[in-house]
Parts: sequence; C-alpha cells; structure tokens
Amino acid sequence: MASFKPTKVQFLPKLGEKVTEDTLYWKNYKSPVQIKEFGAVTKIDFSPLPPHNYAVTASTRIHVYGPHSQEPIRSFTRFRDTAYGGSFRGDGKLLVAGSEEGLIRLFDISGRVALRQFAGHSKAVHVTSFLSDGFRVVSGSDDLSCRVWDVPSAVELSSLTEHTDYIRALAPSKLNPDLFVTGSYDHTVKLFDMRSGSSVMTMQHGHPVECVLLYPSEALLVSTGGRYVKVWDLLKGGQELVSLKNHHKTVTCACLSSVGNKLLTGSLDRHVKVYNSSYKVVHNFDCDASILSMAIAPDDEALAVGMTNGVLSVRHRRHQKDKETLTSRRRRGPSYRVFVKGKNFVPRQDDFLVSKPVKQHLRKYDRQLKSFEVSKALDTALQTWTHTSKPDVTVAVIIELNRRGTLKNALAGRNEVSLTKILNFLLKYIFDPRFSQHLLMVGDIVLDLYQQVFHESPVVERLLQRLMEVLGREAELQQELLQVLGILDTLFASLTPRKEVAALAVPPVAQESQLQAA
Repeated sequence: MASFKPTKVQFLPKLGEKVTEDTLYWKNYKSPVQIKEFGAVTKIDFSPLPPHNYAVTASTRIHVYGPHSQEPIRSFTRFRDTAYGGSFRGDGKLLVAGSEEGLIRLFDISGRVALRQFAGHSKAVHVTSFLSDGFRVVSGSDDLSCRVWDVPSAVELSSLTEHTDYIRALAPSKLNPDLFVTGSYDHTVKLFDMRSGSSVMTMQHGHPVECVLLYPSEALLVSTGGRYVKVWDLLKGGQELVSLKNHHKTVTCACLSSVGNKLLTGSLDRHVKVYNSSYKVVHNFDCDASILSMAIAPDDEALAVGMTNGVLSVRHRRHQKDKETLTSRRRRGPSYRVFVKGKNFVPRQDDFLVSKPVKQHLRKYDRQLKSFEVSKALDTALQTWTHTSKPDVTVAVIIELNRRGTLKNALAGRNEVSLTKILNFLLKYIFDPRFSQHLLMVGDIVLDLYQQVFHESPVVERLLQRLMEVLGREAELQQELLQVLGILDTLFASLTPRKEVAALAVPPVAQESQLQAA
C-alpha cells in the first residue's frame, strides 16, 4: 500500500464571491491525504460509532482504515471477483458486501472469515445494507431483484422484482426497520414496505439513478442520476421539491453532513459540491480523477472520496489549535549549503582574485554606545551577562562608559528591577581581581546616588546591606593579609645570610710601579 501527499491546493474566493459562514466551515479541511488502492473505489462507508473507522471497497478487497491511518487496520480478501457495496451495521461490529459473482458475504470486523454467505441472486450484487433492526440485510442486484435476508439463519425472507433494470442505489430507513428506498437504471426511485411486500411510492427521476439518500427526518429523499440532483418530499406523496443541475457530468454519489445536514454530491466531472439549506453551492472540492464514491464521518472530522483511478482521497478538519500552530511556525531559513557555498574553492594560479570586504556587524550594546544611549547600553550588557555568564563584556562596557565620563549618567534614574541587576552583578564579581578596581568605583557611585532613597525598596535595601557586609569582611581580610605580609617580610629578611666583602690584594707589578713613581 503506497501512500503519498499531493501539493497543497488553496481555495480562494472568486472575484465578487460572497464568503459566508458555510463557506468558511468547509474551507477548514486540510489538504487531502491520498492512498492508492488496488482498483476503482466503488464504496466508502463510515462506522456509526467512534472511533469512526471506514470501510473502502475497491477491486476484490475491502480495507478498513482508522480515522487517521494511511494503512489498513483490517482487510477482507475472500472474494473471487470484484466486491461491491461494503456497509457497516449500526453497532459497527458487522460488515456486509456483495460481489460480481452474485454472492453476499457477512464479516465480523474482528475476524477475517465470512460469518454468513447469502446465495440467491443470479447476477452481480452492487448494493447491500443492513436494515435498522440489525438482523436483516437488504440487497439489490443486476438480476432486477431486491431481496431481504435473515442474518441469524441466512435465509431469504422476500424478493421484490418491481424494477425493470439494474438496481444500483439503496438506502434503508433508520426510523422504520420495514422501509427502504431503491434506485434503478430504469429511471425510477421506489419506496418499499416489507409489511405490504411491495412498493408504496414511486418517483420518476428521468435518468439512470446512481444514488439515493434519506434525510435524518426521512421526510425528504435525494436521488442522483445523470447531471441532476433531485429532492423529493415523501410527506406529500413523493412530490419533487428541487432539481439541481450544477455538475457537468453524471452525479455518482451523495452524502449528508452532521452539522446542519448539508448536502454533498460527487460527480464524474471531478468535483465535490457542497449545498446549503437553500440548495445553493457554497463550496467546491477539486479531485484528480472522476469520483465514484464519497462519505463523510458522523462528526464531520473526515471527508473521504474514492476515484476511478484507484486513489482514495481523505481530508481532515483543521481545528483552532492546528491553525495557531500553523501561524506560529516560523518561516524556514536558507539551508546550510547556502552559507558554505564556495568556501572550499581554491583559485588557480592564473586567476585574478578579487577579495570582497567582509562587513563587520556591531553588537547591540556597541550600536547603542554609538548612538549615545548609555543607559540602554548598560542594560544590554547586563542582559548579555545573564544569558552568557560572561562578565568581561559587561565590565568592558562599564570601562568605556567611565572613559567617556557618562558612567554616572548610565547608573542614575533607575527603577527597582534594573538597580537589582546591578547590585547582583556587584555582589558576584566585585572581589574578582580582574574587575575589582572598576566595580568598586561603580559601587561608590551607586551608594552616592541612592543612599537617600534605598530604604524605600526592601529588596534594594537588603542587597545594599549585603554589599556593605561583604565589603566590611573583605576590608578586614585585607588588613589581616597585610599584617601577614609584613610578618613574612620580616622573617625573610632575618633568614637571609650576610656576606662580608674581602679586600682585594695589590699585584706585585703594581707595587713596583708605585715605588718607581715615588
């Protein structure tokens, strides 16, 4: 099973088009995830109960997918020929499907072998479904008959032969277990009642019927065939209410959303159209191939579309969290190879090399010093120390401010938060031999500036008291060290031996020269 994601398609409103709440609701679906099946996807059916798995009928197999899975979690392959019409029971535990060979098979979702097999049709069975009681199955076949089967005994209960052409559409009633609707290529839609054993209502669609659909109230019936989508009022004896012609080719499938019972139709023209309560098109989904089947999850979280090229397209709704994540995601910068491009290039001997000057970018505190923003420069240096734990940068900025004569201006006019940062910096590094000279000067300036108001802030007052205590202990320690140094100097001086300097003897030659001179 190969799966792939196509390029993202954005649906933008056309010029003059009104964007309504219905349109915005259907634009919240993400780009489709496309899954390749083994053949044309002829039927999709969602399980009525959570987690809303869905069965996909294609070729000789029926695959069951999870809500967000791209690989089947269950496969039914016990078909000798093409499978058709895979449908869930109301509890989502059983699955029924027809086949080209005329047999109907009943599967347990947790197993693989068919539990029941219903034989009686002489031609292909394209549509199957459970009646609302869950103990009977209804099927429609190309042998022009519609049959009802008992699930526990696998016995045929009745056979209805009122259609004169292939039966390709079926919709059971969810309110009455004895009612179901069929659509045929003889251009008719019939409402059958099992109690009477015959049809109680017939509607003339005018084209081969591909799909029938009952509204939840079951007062309205939708039939599709040809390029037309027609809505019938069953309470008025099957009167035609609306006839829609918005597709360019045969309309093959239809479904209803759970929010507002919005009608969706799919066609061979590769479009899925969404209608509002007034049966006006409010949104349109484009597909890559002609559409054969379509279904929407009971909670509208997923929309699945099956196509003639064997591709299953699944769209999931985008929630508010997904939108926030999408908007907060940063734009991807250039890749690494852009920055290292040409770094290892070695020029040849005859090449004339033109060197490009490398632009030096100033740090933020350097730019602020250049703009004479001394207070901001000191704040940036303190922030750099907080992030990188490198006090040399902060002390270098302090030295530069002192050289310019603006250090007092940079330290003045500060609030409690910024003054706390400065005092914490002093407490940590004032006794570092590399910085003590400059930081003692900063401490003196801070005391001169804020000695009248430091008692107004308990935090600053506590920090200043700590600074004074630390300075007092350091002064005492320095005095003790000076005393120790004096003792050591005395000891070293007393232990050093004294060397007497001997008088130099006068050489004999020098004595003779002195006598002659005398």
